[in-house]
Amino acid sequence: MKGFIFDLDGVIVDTAKYHFLAWKKLAEDLGIGFTIQDNERLKGVSRTHSLEILLALGNVEATEEEKKEWMQQKNEDYLRYVNRMDEKEVLPGVLPALRLLKKKGAGIALGSASKNARIILEKTGIIFLFDVIVDGNDVSEAKPDPEVFVLAAEQLDVDATACVVFEDSVAGIAAANTAGMLSIGIGEADVLKEADRVFPDFTQIDVEALLAQSPKNNQ
Repeated sequence: MKGFIFDLDGVIVDTAKYHFLAWKKLAEDLGIGFTIQDNERLKGVSRTHSLEILLALGNVEATEEEKKEWMQQKNEDYLRYVNRMDEKEVLPGVLPALRLLKKKGAGIALGSASKNARIILEKTGIIFLFDVIVDGNDVSEAKPDPEVFVLAAEQLDVDATACVVFEDSVAGIAAANTAGMLSIGIGEADVLKEADRVFPDFTQIDVEALLAQSPKNNQ
């Protein structure tokens, strides 16, 4: 059996826009300038590390208590957007790919840094398609550490080299490669150049071909 592990933000749904709005609001409250380009640095990164990057941008020092309060504030603002999500938020080509993998009996897992992953999958009506969900509540190390993908493979009971990872971030691709998994970048080839293969979106991916492909170490 093969395992297919999906990142969430930027792969299944585009919640990056909501993260940006929530981080930008917090940054403005703290008097820190925050742009779309700054937001790119937060992709695939844990909430704690994202806050550290934000504070570094403004040279802002804070106590642990303040950091906890600000992360909670950011998450509450983000969840206001998430609670309005529905099935229309699923990116093009993703649902047919998931349904085909399910039909073929492949193991399907989510491997995401998001602590809100289950809420998003429920809101978009696709949580039933996943055999395993590993999110930010289940891991102690953030990508590029491979922990989230290794744990997903273990729970799928599939060898890491028989797993395919779909990722849109540089950190996520690095994590997949470190785990010995086939890394499929979703996005721009010049950004995700360390990925084994890169596609602009799921409408361009031949899932049948991935099912038939040999494990990464046998290519």
